[in-house]
Amino acid sequence: MKDNTDHLSKFWFVVSNAVPPIGFFLYFRHRKVYPNKARRALTSAMIGVPIAILGAYIMNNFVLN
Repeated sequence: MKDNTDHLSKFWFVVSNAVPPIGFFLYFRHRKVYPNKARRALTSAMIGVPIAILGAYIMNNFVLN
């Protein structure tokens, strides 16, 4: 049987990518007990930051004007 306690679920991966502060929170919460889960949450949050900046730039300059 596979142990899934040290694996970040797909739901939390998507949420931490869409809202990076949640990913950072999950990283600091799980970093000592579940290092794989914490690393995946941090990676997702770090990928979400440039995507959010790019999305905000596109929305402000092309869509809302």
